[in-house]
Amino acid sequence: MKTTTIIRTIRTATLAVAVSAVATSCDDFLSIEPLNDIVLEKYWTNESDVMSVMNSCYTQLESSDCIQRMIVWGELRSDNMTTGAGIPNNLNQILKENILETNDMTNWQSFYQCINRCNSVIHYAPKVNEIDPNFTDSELKATIAEATTLRALCYFYLIRTFRDVPYVTTPSIDDTQNYRVPASKFDVVLDSLIASVEQVKNDAVRSYGEDAIENTAKITRWAAYTLLADMYLWKGDYQQCIDYCDLVIKEKQRLYEIEHEENATTTTLELYGDIPLISESPNGTTVSGNTYNEIFGTGNSFESIFELNFVNNQSVTNSSIASLYGSSSTTDGRISAPTYLFSEAYSGNNKYFSKTDCRYLEYMVESSSRVAIQKYVVEELSFRTGTTSGGAPRVTTMRRSNNYANWIIYRLSDVLLMKAEAEVELAGNVDGLEQITEEQDNHYRRAFACVSALWKRANNKRTATTDTLIYDDYASSRIAMEDLVLDERQREFLFEGKRWYDLVRLCRRDKSNTRMVSKVLAKFEQNVAAIRIKLASTDALYFPYYKNELDANPYLEQNAAYVTDETTAKQ
Repeated sequence: MKTTTIIRTIRTATLAVAVSAVATSCDDFLSIEPLNDIVLEKYWTNESDVMSVMNSCYTQLESSDCIQRMIVWGELRSDNMTTGAGIPNNLNQILKENILETNDMTNWQSFYQCINRCNSVIHYAPKVNEIDPNFTDSELKATIAEATTLRALCYFYLIRTFRDVPYVTTPSIDDTQNYRVPASKFDVVLDSLIASVEQVKNDAVRSYGEDAIENTAKITRWAAYTLLADMYLWKGDYQQCIDYCDLVIKEKQRLYEIEHEENATTTTLELYGDIPLISESPNGTTVSGNTYNEIFGTGNSFESIFELNFVNNQSVTNSSIASLYGSSSTTDGRISAPTYLFSEAYSGNNKYFSKTDCRYLEYMVESSSRVAIQKYVVEELSFRTGTTSGGAPRVTTMRRSNNYANWIIYRLSDVLLMKAEAEVELAGNVDGLEQITEEQDNHYRRAFACVSALWKRANNKRTATTDTLIYDDYASSRIAMEDLVLDERQREFLFEGKRWYDLVRLCRRDKSNTRMVSKVLAKFEQNVAAIRIKLASTDALYFPYYKNELDANPYLEQNAAYVTDETTAKQ
């Protein structure tokens, strides 16, 4: 029986893990041909077998194939990115909005490989629990919660990128199983993902230990809550989103109290309102950059919730950063930032950043005729703060000498700005009202507090008397409040693989692409009219299915936005 590309690949991965576990490299065991069910059954016999496959799920997400797609799918088409040095044709065509089904960046198999490994853990772990007394019931529940959350995360990437995707929750074992399945609708998959994580969320581990790396490099209960908040935001269930955000915020507040009590004189954490954040320039210093250094330089910071962890001198590296953004020897990566994100910021004439905002100095750097991306590329940086005249401060940087930058999936800023967005939407439309209701005002004030905390941190504003972000400037307009949150998300998450998804979510909520198009067109100098027409289509928000998948799966129908004279939709 002919098997689809997705399943042929992930079946091989699953059975190969059964034979080789973690003794071989990822590339090695993905190339091993599947063995028979007898070998498979002999493998799943003890707790270490389960943990080996569970760990391989993280290894797969850390692959360059996955991380490159997190960046390309979530960022490249947005107003945050343009061409860099020596950009390959596949990326350049996406930047030009000339996306074809033959572009290998539309290949989703690396995510389905991770999904199938998660499916295997969920399917086989209960059998191991029955025969290995060391694999306790509580460990079984925690492991299934971990695998279920990772699987949901992978599918969440897929539906935000392709909209409708084949949805499979059982492992592929042999050719007798039929995995030629039609794509399930976006809303159906999203509801299923939410239900699956809701079922196991409280079985997830709260804490693996005292060190931050133990609790940010693996799925915890707080990671499950954050993913649920994100999925509810996309679903439009805003109160549920807020409820899960509040759970995570309260946990960070609890940890802050412990940190402040134990290390009051050395902690770099500060309260912005009632929200604990890592300070840009801790009290008593005149140097900024501390926030960047802890979150992106060292990694596994207080604010982290879940990040893909890369350890020095290990075989798995984050080569995607060096390839796309730059390295110790190459300032210009294959992708750059549009000049308007950076230019005239220190003179106070930049639309996106105030002159006191530390983030434009930390995330970008002028390089020849480009604005190079230095987020993740730089391991440590610093610059003087508090100057009000002259040119921009000189930023001293230490670029990474290796490719071991962690890749952050979720951090506290995500939670704050998801909550802010949900609060704005719950308030509803206030435009034209003589006076907003108390309930609307409360929603807006809670949203503003979340944005203000991050803005104050980034601008080194510790006291209310120095604020230039003023609530009354936004409170009389829903669009103004929405834009406030969206703009802060752009400033905070530049180059983190989130901006295009934010714009897609905006289009879905507006039921119009108009606001998105006006933002994205700012980076184009050529073919603007043609690109405007392309981006006006709802279907064009999503990527096409890869040609190989269409050839292998007769139930897949190509996205209508990508059907041309040369390619026809399957009927």
